[in-house]
Amino acid sequence: MNLPSFNIRTLLEAGVHFGHQTHRWNPLMDEYIYGSKNGIHILDLTQTVTMLDAALSEIHKLVAKGGSILFVGTKRQAQQPIGDAASKCAQYYINYRWLGGTLTNWNTVSNSILRLKDLESYDEGQLALFTKKERLNIEKEHQKLNLSLGGIRDMKNIPDMLFVVDTNKESIAIKEAKKIGIPVVAILDSNSSTDGVDFPIPGNDDASRAISLYCELVSKTILDAMESQLGSAGIDLGEAEKPMSEELPLEKDLEPEVSDKTLSEDNKEGSESDPQDSELGLDKNTNEVAKETNEGNLSDNEQQT
Repeated sequence: MNLPSFNIRTLLEAGVHFGHQTHRWNPLMDEYIYGSKNGIHILDLTQTVTMLDAALSEIHKLVAKGGSILFVGTKRQAQQPIGDAASKCAQYYINYRWLGGTLTNWNTVSNSILRLKDLESYDEGQLALFTKKERLNIEKEHQKLNLSLGGIRDMKNIPDMLFVVDTNKESIAIKEAKKIGIPVVAILDSNSSTDGVDFPIPGNDDASRAISLYCELVSKTILDAMESQLGSAGIDLGEAEKPMSEELPLEKDLEPEVSDKTLSEDNKEGSESDPQDSELGLDKNTNEVAKETNEGNLSDNEQQT
C-alpha cells in the first residue's frame, strides 16, 4: 500500500483547520475541535492527519479488492474537484443534485440512465425528423439528466463506498447509504452531523483548496489501489497517475509563502496569539481560504433566516 503523503503543514496551507462560527457548531464535533479564534472554531489537525490516513487506508483496501467509490459533493465549491477527481481515477460521482432513491431505488435510477443514453444515441438525421419544439425538449431533457446522472452513467450497480463532502448538505445520500449498509467516508466541519459516517475526517468543507486537497488524496489513493489490483495482469496505471501530480493544488495553486494575516483584516486587532496557536500555524493562511470560509459561514446565516 502506497498512500499519498501529507502532514499538518499540508493541511494548514489548504485551510483545513478553519471551522465555522462558534455559535454555529454541532456539539457532536466537540472532540475534534482544538479551540477558537476570533469567533471561529479551529479544528484539531493532529486528529485530522490520523483520521484522514485511516480513511485513505480503508479506501485503498476496498478498491484493491475491486470495490467502487462514489464521490458525492453538490455544493458549488465541491462540484469541479469532485467531478475531476472521480474522473481521473475511473470512479463515479454526483456533483449537481442528489436524486432521492439513487441508492435505495437503484432500478428506477438505472432506467433514467438508460433514457440518458438513449437521448445521446440520436444522430443529426434522427433529430431532423422531430419538430423544432420537440428537439428543444429533447435537448432540455438530456441536459437535465446529464447534470444529475452523468457522473454515474457507467455505474452498473450500487457503489461499495461513498466519499462525501459536507454531511449536512448530503444528508439524504448518507441516510440511503446507511440504510443499505454502504460505508461512508466524509469530511466533517465544525457544524457537521456525524450521523451515519463510518470514517470521519475533521476538516474545512467550504474552502475550495481544502476540498481539492481531499479529492486529490482520495483519487491518488484509488489509483494506487487499482495499480496494485491490476499489476499482476500487466496493466500499468503509471501514465494515468502522472497528470495528477502535475495538477495537485499544493504544487500548482498554493502560494509559496503564507501571510501573517488572521481569518480576515477586520479581525486583525485583538488579543495576542496563543503560543500553541503559533505552534500549529493558526495565525497563518491565505486570504483566499479565509474568504471562502467566511462565505461558508454566510451561507449558514442565510439558511437560518
